[in-house]
Amino acid sequence: MNLLNILLMAPQGGASGTSSGWYSFLPLLLIVAVFYLFFIRPQMKRSKDQKKFRESLQKGQKIITIGGIHGRIVEMQDTTVTIEVEDQVRLRVEKSAIAIDNTQTIEAK
Repeated sequence: MNLLNILLMAPQGGASGTSSGWYSFLPLLLIVAVFYLFFIRPQMKRSKDQKKFRESLQKGQKIITIGGIHGRIVEMQDTTVTIEVEDQVRLRVEKSAIAIDNTQTIEAK
């Protein structure tokens, strides 16, 4: 049912009718609050942290791409990065394809 039907079908009358209407919206408000706290807010924080990381990339930094390729940044453009993989093999990838800094995984072990 949509909101208009709920409001039209709500009992008309004394104070008890209007207060029970508010109580019927309480579960909906709680569901919205839970979705925000557990799904939307953490995703926004994760996205913000990734954007900050990608803006802080520097030449010579060791990185890992989303596809699992390990390399070192050799050259940087506006939206792309050239990485050296091994034996002078160079790949040009989008900045959005860079997952993490390689030193973070070494420190975690």
